[in-house]
Amino acid sequence: MTLQPRCEDVETAEGVALTVTGVAQVKIMTEKELLAVACEQFLGKNVQDIKNVVLQTLEGHLRSILGTLTVEQIYQDRDQFAKLVREVAAPDVGRMGIEILSFTIKDVYDKVDYLSSLGKTQTAVVQRDADIGVAEAERDAGIREAECKKEMLDVKFMADTKIADSKRAFELQKSAFSEEVNIKTAEAQLAYELQGAREQQKIRQEEIEIEVVQRKKQIAVEEQEILRTDKELIATVRRPAEAEAHRIQQIAEGEKVKQVLLAQAEAEKIRKLGEAEAAVIEAMGKAEAERMKLKAEAYQKYGDAAKMALVLEALPQIAAKIAAPLTKVDEIVVLSGDNSKVTSEVNRLLAELPASVHALTGVDLSKIPLVKKATGVQA
Repeated sequence: MTLQPRCEDVETAEGVALTVTGVAQVKIMTEKELLAVACEQFLGKNVQDIKNVVLQTLEGHLRSILGTLTVEQIYQDRDQFAKLVREVAAPDVGRMGIEILSFTIKDVYDKVDYLSSLGKTQTAVVQRDADIGVAEAERDAGIREAECKKEMLDVKFMADTKIADSKRAFELQKSAFSEEVNIKTAEAQLAYELQGAREQQKIRQEEIEIEVVQRKKQIAVEEQEILRTDKELIATVRRPAEAEAHRIQQIAEGEKVKQVLLAQAEAEKIRKLGEAEAAVIEAMGKAEAERMKLKAEAYQKYGDAAKMALVLEALPQIAAKIAAPLTKVDEIVVLSGDNSKVTSEVNRLLAELPASVHALTGVDLSKIPLVKKATGVQA
């Protein structure tokens, strides 16, 4: 409930009649015991009756307190005046189950212009003090402003210094981070390159191992080919020659001494001639080798056909060189009672000639029609 207690023309401690109006906020207490007290006091009464009871109680305490204070105390310190009224009235209304929530002084005036006169004097004093206060305030304000500016500049300088230090620290930290990042990046790149180099090294090692294995296999194949060629030469050349030599040795056993002497003399003659011819042949061979090198380079682009033509061109010369020593022999005696056997031996030698040439030069004479016809070898 809102109440407005009013006391008119109440004399203060100095005898000045004042009219005071206040505003109070009150309510019924809700605690069980206090609520029972309120019920006992106000049961059967309406709200207006309750307001009148509380209002009269507040006005009585307000009137009594006004008589103990001066006008200046009432006018200048209204909060203290209201606090005194609330503290004095609270126990009485509390015994009725009523609680004062707030109490304030709304208005104070008098009919004899006491407050107005007091206000004029106070106004003059206040105006004087205000002028003095303004001057002092302006002076203090100037001093304070200068001090504040100085403090502001000091603070700004300190702030700028801290900002510069923070910026420098930030740049240093940033540089350190960048350096660390660059180091880590470089280490990672180096590790990547090293790993790549290791992988390339492993790959190259494996390639080398593969090449070694291939080379070993190639060498093994070449060794097998050499063994096969040796066996073929032994089978086709050496063994027939040994057999023929043994046969001739058996036949010529009777004329061994004569033939040996003649052969030694002839061999010495042939050796002397051979040494002279060897020198000539060596010089001619070097010239011929150079010519053949140039000719081989020219024939290289013609492939197998050029090789075959070169071999065919050289065969007569090879045959002539091989048969050259036989031209020095006056007579060759073949001891055989069977003419057909001599003929078959000659045919066999002719038939084996292409295979020997192929083994020595890599050229297959059996593919040449003329050689096929001469040797009887089938394609």
